[in-house]
Amino acid sequence: MNSSQADAYLHRIGAERPQRPTGPALRELHLRHLRTVPFENLSIHLGEEIVLEEERLLDKVVGQGRGGFCYELNGVFGALLTALGYEVELLSGRVYGDEGRLGIPYDHLALRVRTVEGDVWLADVGFGSHSHYPLRYAERGEQADPGGVFRVLDARPDAAGVGGGPAGSGDLDVVRNGEPQYRLESRPRVLGDFVAGAWWHSTSPLSHFTRSLVCSRITEAGGRITLGGRTVTTTDIEGRRESRELATDEEVLTTYQEWFGIGLDCVPTVRNQNPNP
Repeated sequence: MNSSQADAYLHRIGAERPQRPTGPALRELHLRHLRTVPFENLSIHLGEEIVLEEERLLDKVVGQGRGGFCYELNGVFGALLTALGYEVELLSGRVYGDEGRLGIPYDHLALRVRTVEGDVWLADVGFGSHSHYPLRYAERGEQADPGGVFRVLDARPDAAGVGGGPAGSGDLDVVRNGEPQYRLESRPRVLGDFVAGAWWHSTSPLSHFTRSLVCSRITEAGGRITLGGRTVTTTDIEGRRESRELATDEEVLTTYQEWFGIGLDCVPTVRNQNPNP
C-alpha cells in the first residue's frame, strides 16, 4: 500500500495519519474502522467474487465504500497498519461454535500488532460484535472494553491434543464475557493462506455466511446497528435492543445507503437457506 492509498483509506475511516505507530493511535484507528467500515457478507449473496489480494480489498473497502468479513477487513486493515509503520502479523483462528466445537482451519483472521513502544496488541476489526479496542496480547487478566469483558488465555489442548504448550508459546483462546469466541494460533501466516477458508465460508451450505445476510457496525454512541435480511436491530451502549421489519425493497436499499454508506442496485437475498449439503 503506497502513501496515497493509505491517505485514501484514512479518509475513508475519518482518521488523521498518526505521526508515529503508537498504541493510542492504534486504538483510535481500530475504533474508527469499526464505526465506519461494516462487517458484511453481501458479496456472497450478490454473486461477487471475493479475492484476498491487497489491491482488490483496497478497491472494495476504500474505492467502493464497502465492508466485508474477517479475511477482507483484517486483511486490508493489516495492510494499512503496515503502511503506517506498525509491525503486523496475520494469525489464523478457529471460531467456537455449538457445544464448544471449533470451526475449520483458517476459520478466522486476526492481527498481532507491535507498536513503536514495543507493546503487542491483538487487533480484530472483522469479528462482528467484538472488542471496540485492541486487546493486550500478553495480558492474561480481564480487559474491560465497551464491547464486553475480554480475556486472552493460553489454550488447553483440543480434542486432538493440539494447542497446549508452555505459557505464551501455544494457541490462545479469546474469551468475551466468560464465553470463548475463537482460538488463535501463534504462528504468523500470509493472506494467501486464508483463501481456502474464505472459499469455504463463501460457498459451503454449512457456513452461516451462506445462510444469512448481515451488515453491521458500531455507532458513534457506542452501540451497534445491524441489518439482517430485512430486520434492522439497534443496540445501545447498555445492551438494550430494538428491532423492526422493513416492508419494502426501497426501505432496505435506503437503510444500506444511509446507515452503512452502501449503494446497491437491488436487494440482496440469501442464496442458500438449506443447511444440509
